[in-house]
Amino acid sequence: MATNPAAEFETRPATDRDLPQIAAIYNHEVETSTVTFDLEPPDVDHWRARLAGEHPGDHLLVAVDCADDVVGYAYSWSYRPRPAYALTRETSLYLDPSVRGKGVGRLLYPALLETMVVSGVHTAVALVALPNPASQRLHEAVGFEKVGMLREVGFKFDRWIDVVWYQKMLTKVD
Repeated sequence: MATNPAAEFETRPATDRDLPQIAAIYNHEVETSTVTFDLEPPDVDHWRARLAGEHPGDHLLVAVDCADDVVGYAYSWSYRPRPAYALTRETSLYLDPSVRGKGVGRLLYPALLETMVVSGVHTAVALVALPNPASQRLHEAVGFEKVGMLREVGFKFDRWIDVVWYQKMLTKVD
């Protein structure tokens, strides 16, 4: 049974001082898993660009413990570069292995989605590399709908990886 994440963790916008911890969480996944298709860890400048964001729908939030240490992060970013996609943002969420299963994702993801709504984002999309039942459950728990699958689109650790697309409508069409 998951603990009450609200009692142990909180979310807030990321700051420049959080970037090394964000990078460490992500770099662990780059080096050990297929949840990301990056093959080399990006440098802190990559995360600085995510933090700066150039679009009102670009957000980087962190989940922190009582010592204000980053235990997870979520961000929204450009889905595609063409202007007609401007109100659609792709989301990602990563957690430190020490907090998985403790409800941090269910605390962090809604905070990101609420921030996206306030900034006028219409649609959130997310890509989940398979197999990843925990991520699939999280996306469904926060209201994403599975909308498609692409077979063998990533090749990492000497194997082909399928992905599933999820989508959540954030604002109603007038």
